[in-house]
Amino acid sequence: MTKRQFLKTGLTGLGGFCLYGMLGCDRQTAPPPDAPRPQTNGASPEALPGHPAAWFKSLSNNRLQCELCPKRCKLDSGERGPCRVRKNVDGEGRTLAYANPALVLEDEIARKPFFHVLPGSRALAISTAGCNLACDFCEVWDMALVAPEDIHTYQMEPPRIVDKAESGGLPAVSYSFGEPVVFYEYMRDTAEEAKKRGMLNLLHTAGYIEPEPLKEIIPLMDAVNIDLKSFDPQFYRRVVEGELEPVLETIKLLVRANIHLEITNIQIPTLNDNPEELREMCKWLANEAGPGTPLHFARFYPLHRLSDLPQTPISTLEKAHDIAQDEGMEFVYISRVTGHSAENTFCPSCGEKIIARTGFILDDLQVDEKGKCRHCDRQIPGRWNHPDKKKASS
Repeated sequence: MTKRQFLKTGLTGLGGFCLYGMLGCDRQTAPPPDAPRPQTNGASPEALPGHPAAWFKSLSNNRLQCELCPKRCKLDSGERGPCRVRKNVDGEGRTLAYANPALVLEDEIARKPFFHVLPGSRALAISTAGCNLACDFCEVWDMALVAPEDIHTYQMEPPRIVDKAESGGLPAVSYSFGEPVVFYEYMRDTAEEAKKRGMLNLLHTAGYIEPEPLKEIIPLMDAVNIDLKSFDPQFYRRVVEGELEPVLETIKLLVRANIHLEITNIQIPTLNDNPEELREMCKWLANEAGPGTPLHFARFYPLHRLSDLPQTPISTLEKAHDIAQDEGMEFVYISRVTGHSAENTFCPSCGEKIIARTGFILDDLQVDEKGKCRHCDRQIPGRWNHPDKKKASS
């Protein structure tokens, strides 16, 4: 199967894992009937006008430096960054990933994954082409590792995205699947519109962003899930084409901002599943993010440049789970192994099962709207009550 065929047909992995939401995610949300048809597929790069972009610094000779992410690319006129979407157009910084989502999807919030945010609810997820990293194990390489003109997209301004979420009765908009950092301006404007209408904004990101743009976007977000891909700087350089330290700084900044945070770590056989490295990561998370931070150990499936590796053994995930608990993490999950007991949430105080799941489907909820365990009143970190739209609109 070619990557183009893959994009059109989708692929469902074991344990409810889904790419693009085309299979296993109930349904893909179609754009509004009057939305233009895919408008950049096959277009020449010069045909994309782009949208004014923030976080560019002017240099000499019409050059620009992008200050959105730690790569801080210096671009000559007409040049794009490796993210494929941020461009120097005659000395003006522009983004080619504004209002042209490649994915518009109604999906379970738990799939993001957010296990401590409105359990049983759904969100409208959006993503565009492009990414500022290049993971060898990228799960959506046919969207994230291509340019906007190389993929089907739709013209949908921020208000139309929020309209779509509202018409579906959804309580949140999710910026996920691809890398939201590269469609920063589109995410920001959509999040502002959603916030005005009393909806939650959920961000799932690799966290590879500079502190100042992160600080600007944080007040608009209600929950963030960070992909902490490894605790080894060499892994980041070799497998991700990035650096570990900026991601750790992102996590610390989010903690200081008191935003609800969850962490995802995909366990890749032979590459980042060393028990001692995991122990150091969990120690750091317990100290810096806090023991109540939900931590998801996700199963790896052979994809992209790592298609020759096996899927993660369940025993490896269980070992990671035990290490995290040994280091004091209170909410540790095994993801993408449907039916495993570690999909469920247990109260750290009384030990009762307070959220029962099968895959990403909610079976039972014993946490009240104030976030308290119904068995012992222990406060459980998360966002448990739906947003008050009346209050937001007043």
